[in-house]
Amino acid sequence: MSDPSSTTSPRSSLISAEDADALAFDGAQDVLRAWLAGLRPDPDLTVSEWADRHRKLSSRASAEPGQYRTARTPYMGEIMDRLSPGDPTQRVVFMKAAQVGATEAGNNWIGFAIHQAPGPMLAVQPTVELAKRNSRQRIDPLIEESPELRERIKPARSRDAGNTMLSKEFAGGILIMTGANSAVGLRSTPARYIFLDEVDAYPASADEEGDPVTLAEARSLTFAHRRKVFLVSTPTIRGLSRIEREFEASDQRRFFVPCPHCGAMQWLKFERLRWEKGRPETAEYHCEDCDAGLAEHHKTAMLEAGEWRAMAEPMDPGTVGYHLSALYSPVGWLGWDRIARAWEAAQGSDEAIKAFRNTILGETWVETGEAPDWQRLADRRESWKLGTVPDKGLFLTAGADVQKDRIEVDVWAWGRGLESWLVDHVVIEGGPDRHEAWGDLTAILGRSWPHARGAHLTIARLAIDTGYEAPAVYTWARAQGFAQVAPVKGVEGFNRSSPVSGPTYVDATEGGRRLRRGARLWTVAVSTFKAETYRFLRLERPTADEIAEGATCQPGTVHLPEWVDSEWLKQLVAEQLVTLRTKRGFARLEWQKLRERNEALDCRVYARAAAWIVGADRWSDAKWRDLEDQLGVADTDADPAGQINRQAHAQQGKRRSDWLGRRGGWF
Repeated sequence: MSDPSSTTSPRSSLISAEDADALAFDGAQDVLRAWLAGLRPDPDLTVSEWADRHRKLSSRASAEPGQYRTARTPYMGEIMDRLSPGDPTQRVVFMKAAQVGATEAGNNWIGFAIHQAPGPMLAVQPTVELAKRNSRQRIDPLIEESPELRERIKPARSRDAGNTMLSKEFAGGILIMTGANSAVGLRSTPARYIFLDEVDAYPASADEEGDPVTLAEARSLTFAHRRKVFLVSTPTIRGLSRIEREFEASDQRRFFVPCPHCGAMQWLKFERLRWEKGRPETAEYHCEDCDAGLAEHHKTAMLEAGEWRAMAEPMDPGTVGYHLSALYSPVGWLGWDRIARAWEAAQGSDEAIKAFRNTILGETWVETGEAPDWQRLADRRESWKLGTVPDKGLFLTAGADVQKDRIEVDVWAWGRGLESWLVDHVVIEGGPDRHEAWGDLTAILGRSWPHARGAHLTIARLAIDTGYEAPAVYTWARAQGFAQVAPVKGVEGFNRSSPVSGPTYVDATEGGRRLRRGARLWTVAVSTFKAETYRFLRLERPTADEIAEGATCQPGTVHLPEWVDSEWLKQLVAEQLVTLRTKRGFARLEWQKLRERNEALDCRVYARAAAWIVGADRWSDAKWRDLEDQLGVADTDADPAGQINRQAHAQQGKRRSDWLGRRGGWF
């Protein structure tokens, strides 16, 4: 028989009632402590402090992954902290160059708002497509790499997560992402926080309902003094730049840094950056006080000791504005030597210099829209026969301007670098109500023009204006097919990134019935192509002796024939770009007529838009070589690529090539 004392009682293996009561009490205290902790407000942090503590940079979205450090870009500290709830500032304007850390600072603000001060937020990119891309490439990594944000926003795969590509729900708020081209997205919900990114790339109007910035900011008015609006952009054109207009209305802050030699405080200017010509690696910044040369390695200490200083009285005391060039870019990002190299590479090209001023200096480009003198153009006319394509012309486009009593058509030939030649000018008598006029216009599409090398070219694309009697234009365009005809609508304003947009389907009626799909309409930023045309017309030409020595014309050169008369030339230069002042004193640019008739200029703009639609602005060098080879323009005996092309064509045998309107097979 076993010893009773050695037998374990079932009750003895369990905790006592007293112990159970004690543990239950302790557990209740833990729950109470956790509940009370949830009631406590989050630590009172600024945006920069939050970023230094909680922000992790993903390798997917950053060249320097790991813990975010405001000390890497000290100039962003004050800008971020102005967005903190404790600061009275309501609107922060940042006109900046590329590669200065502005995007990450904006993302820090988004993370801060989700974690520390939740509320409805609206983040606007130039287009809905860019908003989707930003969500995938920036916002998703922001959330995934920060535990504090992950626990507040459920994974997108969760049921009823409230997490979609353009919407992120969290306790106390929601982040809505949209494009400035979507009026529906801009008026979707009230927002305490509004992040307007790259505002200079916004369209002039969101779905024709008004200025996107105004529509977006209207969503924050119900939050009164608690709202925060952050406007960020690289600037574009003087007089049209939204971010410049907002900056000029602010207190215009500049970042002052000390000279490591004399201690003088100054803000960095491009003209103080100096280097030996042809040796950008020697670039040094020269102090404006002692003129001592400052090397790149001095920049880190200079930035750490820098401070923002207001340079003007703001029109709105609730708005602060900041300007920063890439001269401040941290060591290891965009160095002074690379800036010097970019400046040297830009010489000789207005477009390259414009890009330099916008993206590196963070300054606007001054558009020169003075109309060239028509008499000077007349003196520079060249000799080739009406209706023939000069030697270097590779394809044809046409622009058609519909008037009440006539249709005017200009046919232009285009070569490498968008060098162009006027080939033909046709006036079709009778307006859009005359049936025969449309038949005559159709005949132009089937016509061919002889090339100097013996080939015959047809029109690759004809762009026709829809500003007058649009239904008649749509009907004719549909009948011809959209492979060769592009109805266009001109809109005011400059758009350098995409001067032509579309096509969009336009509802139309035919015989009283609504068509399922209307005409395919292209939208053209006419100001961009007018300014480009005038710039191309002013390009200097090589002399006869220089041409004999092998010199060529600059890209974009416009060649005009002797057969054009003074009236056509005056029409080509019939407008001027002028600067006007709004009621608030801001500058804006506007094209104004110097004379009533301007059909030649309009037709040129439409023909240029047709070349853009065909894709000439985006063709590779190989594509241009192929066109030259087909027409016998290139020296194929000395050009290996040309030989390969010609050899391949010979193997294929003669065949018709209509994709750019040529006839007669391979030449």
